[in-house]
Amino acid sequence: MFFTFLIVVILTAIALVVVAMTIAKLIAPRSFNPQKGEPYECGIPTRGQSWVQFKVGYYLFAILFLMFDIETVFLFPWAVVVNEVGTYALVCVTFFLLVLILGLAYAWRKGALEWK
Repeated sequence: MFFTFLIVVILTAIALVVVAMTIAKLIAPRSFNPQKGEPYECGIPTRGQSWVQFKVGYYLFAILFLMFDIETVFLFPWAVVVNEVGTYALVCVTFFLLVLILGLAYAWRKGALEWK
């Protein structure tokens, strides 16, 4: 019984995706302008080769920024319920911050925060 239900769900999902893609292909506006395939950078035409490799340090810096940005997002709900939950909430957020501080110390030691 469960196997039949699973097969029906999978086939329905596939059918819905195919129908949605077909409808989108039929009603989507089309443009055959050659400029559409060119790279776009803030409205300024690109000069030279558009494929530029960036140093991995930029990605590490961005990931660290996101990590601490998400940290602040998770601290807001904790701050709202800290009085209701009590000591358990304090222990949990201390562990959470400790893991993030260790991650920051590791990145700092590896030199990920230095622009070279």
